[in-house]
Amino acid sequence: MGLIDWSIVAVLNGGTILFGLYLSRNVRSSADWFLAGRQLPWWLVGLSMYATAIDSSDLVADSGGTYTMGLSVMAANWVGVLGGWVLAGFFVFLPMYRIGMYTNAEYLEARFGASVRVLCAFVQVQYRTLVLGIIGTSVFLTLSVVCGWSDTMSWSVVVGIAVLATIYTAFGGLRSVAVTDALQFGIMTVAGLIVWVSLWQDVDGWSGTEERLRAADPQLTELLHMGHDQVEVEDVAGIEAAVIERKLLLGGTYDAATATIRRVTPGWVVAFAFVIIGIAYSVVNHTQAMRMFASRNEWHLKMSIFAAAVPMLAMTFFNLSIGVMGRALMPEQAELPYGRQDAIYPYVASQVAAVGLKGMVVAGMLAAALSTYDSIGSSLSALLTRDVYARLLVRDRDDHHYLRVGQLVTPFVILGSFCYVPFLEAGMLAFYVDITSTFVVPLLTLFLMGVLTPVNRRSGLIGLLAGVAYGLLRLLAPGLAEDHGVVLMPASMVNSWATYPVSMAITAGAMVIVTLFTGRESRATLQGGDYSEESGWLRDSLGKVRELDHLHAEEKAGSPLRRLPAVLAVGMLLLGCLLTFAVFW
Repeated sequence: MGLIDWSIVAVLNGGTILFGLYLSRNVRSSADWFLAGRQLPWWLVGLSMYATAIDSSDLVADSGGTYTMGLSVMAANWVGVLGGWVLAGFFVFLPMYRIGMYTNAEYLEARFGASVRVLCAFVQVQYRTLVLGIIGTSVFLTLSVVCGWSDTMSWSVVVGIAVLATIYTAFGGLRSVAVTDALQFGIMTVAGLIVWVSLWQDVDGWSGTEERLRAADPQLTELLHMGHDQVEVEDVAGIEAAVIERKLLLGGTYDAATATIRRVTPGWVVAFAFVIIGIAYSVVNHTQAMRMFASRNEWHLKMSIFAAAVPMLAMTFFNLSIGVMGRALMPEQAELPYGRQDAIYPYVASQVAAVGLKGMVVAGMLAAALSTYDSIGSSLSALLTRDVYARLLVRDRDDHHYLRVGQLVTPFVILGSFCYVPFLEAGMLAFYVDITSTFVVPLLTLFLMGVLTPVNRRSGLIGLLAGVAYGLLRLLAPGLAEDHGVVLMPASMVNSWATYPVSMAITAGAMVIVTLFTGRESRATLQGGDYSEESGWLRDSLGKVRELDHLHAEEKAGSPLRRLPAVLAVGMLLLGCLLTFAVFW
């Protein structure tokens, strides 16, 4: 990295941050800070949704995932995230938008009660700060590998980036975040393409990738297909027979000749799990809801799905195929920096030799990090301010007070995420998969059941607790089985990938059982929800947002293009399904 490279990094990212601070001058109210005054056009909302979805953790952690698991990871974006956006934009978020809600957690109180709302806020804080921890680790690996810095220097710069994101997010709110996201989208897209083209040339294209993988190990060619089975091989050489017996309680077959335990998960189960992961990201994640809620009207909200889907379809292939091509280039994980699969993207980026291009790559990684630091910081601040602070602690202060609280909470959210870093050594994507299935999937089920079915209001808390209880027991099950021979559940329910559909089934099943005894909700309740507990600023702010919606009422009536968003969104989803289940399966 020379002077020209660092100049590119400073100009691109520094200019974006300064522009974000410049936009903060227009923030006057909580509606401005949390919802950008409901003035954002569809293309800006969509680009911001994409830039938030694809951050440095996707570039690094997901490339590390495809390095070991192959193209299966792409199903999360091509089918899961796109399908989640369609569900959210046309069904789940639409009633929330019409009512004037600030957060998706508010809907859960109207549908299932205050306790579910607060739990939703805390689950999202856990879920998204984990992602911030993954982003911090991703930037650390990039700086240490690409720039050759010491660990101390790299972590110092990561903290500095988080502080910069905190400053312009706290002052500018969602409008500042959305506009800077759109600018950062361009930077990180160019950077990703530079890395991909460089690697594509090194491995001689797709056919060269296949040849290299076959030469290293014929079984590695399965990485090029989404439908391949995931095989986990555990070395048990030198371990006592009794311990091996306990390990087999978790499933798998023991091969005495090689002293290994082999566990196989069917490819369709893995793909199904990744689809659920993607849907959960779009529906549960308030960083996505917050952007849709800021759309200038319903047409713009729906149309934003298309604006986000186009780059998602294209860049998922370019970004994540780097892991598979990188495996062809470096088939032995132990030879990667730090011996980590997550280091494949930084390693490939470090091989870009042309002056200026390496600076563009680092600028893209930092832009990807900033676009998600600011997005998660603003969305979690909204959740903690409205759904915890204003709902439980201080219920009736003026609008300026809650605006300041939202701004002050932001640094605690962003900087607190570094607590996750020590848990990410073994593989960032694997840790994310384990934790997400425990808390996020039950919450996803609540949103879908609440909007799409007439389950009883009292079923929400019971269903959520049932799903979380299963998730926690599943996390404990491997340790109890291996250490004490205690079997909490069948091996199929302990499998990390099977956990996703099982968790949804347990949560939904509990809600249906409660509804059978307590009765279905009436149509009036489903349409309007229960806002009897809302008071003070929470109730007044909903009314002010509905007044903002009237400013754009003329754009809703009689538009000849009113069906265009649905046609384009479904078309993008079908294309994602075609790529996943036909072209690359």
